[in-house]
Amino acid sequence: MPQTRPSVTITAYPDGPLVLRGDVDLRTVDGEPIPHRDGPVALCRCGLSRIKPFCDSTHKRSSFRAD
Repeated sequence: MPQTRPSVTITAYPDGPLVLRGDVDLRTVDGEPIPHRDGPVALCRCGLSRIKPFCDSTHKRSSFRAD
């Protein structure tokens, strides 16, 4: 019987990051794994984070706006 992966949810927070919950496998454009801790993963949407692709809350100090 094939194994199924738990579902992943993506929540776009207003004026903030995308938060991924579930069994997330992040990769670079070249297919290399991006290490991350277990649990929810917050991805930068403002483009200003110093730890991209992860959010470092820089959006709070910028004028970034998104629904």
